[in-house]
Amino acid sequence: MASDTGNKTKALSRTEEKVSTPPLFKVLMHNDDYTTMEFVIEVLREIFHKSATEAEKIMLTIHFQGVGHCGTFPFAIAETKADQVRLRARKCGFPLRCSLEEA
Repeated sequence: MASDTGNKTKALSRTEEKVSTPPLFKVLMHNDDYTTMEFVIEVLREIFHKSATEAEKIMLTIHFQGVGHCGTFPFAIAETKADQVRLRARKCGFPLRCSLEEA
């Protein structure tokens, strides 16, 4: 006796999922007349993980051109890094400012 289990196979239609990368944002640090060069280098090394040479180069760009590019990150990371800079600067009495710009 053959039993019919009623199992039928159906072809599943597949929809292609498009995976997109999140938009990236540049973290820009702005020059001011009060924040020390040493503090800027410290922040670049500790928050943005720059080498001593790269941190000094970025600091000089900020000093002479008024703004320097610290790194490019997804929005949440860029915002967090900018906030970390602001909080550390205020704690030390500096008006150092960072802004975000879409890359």
